[in-house]
Amino acid sequence: MAWHPHEELITHLTRTSALGPGEAARVVADVLAYFSEPVEEFVRRRHAELKAKGLVNEEIFPRIAVEISARRVAAPELSLRQLRRIVYG
Repeated sequence: MAWHPHEELITHLTRTSALGPGEAARVVADVLAYFSEPVEEFVRRRHAELKAKGLVNEEIFPRIAVEISARRVAAPELSLRQLRRIVYG
């Protein structure tokens, strides 16, 4: 396998799971892509997902605020008004 910037993590995953090196590299790439989503895109995506589930904004924005604070790479703290402005402009 060619050198990978996250080689140590890939090695750890292959040692502690049933994943092969190629699979582990794909998992790492997927996780990094997930957490590299800009906060504005995350807010818009989650708003659309929760809206599609039938939630209303009074439920959605506080929930998104909690989710943002729990992200591995923490986004800046945003007020409910800032969250609304990301979605509605």
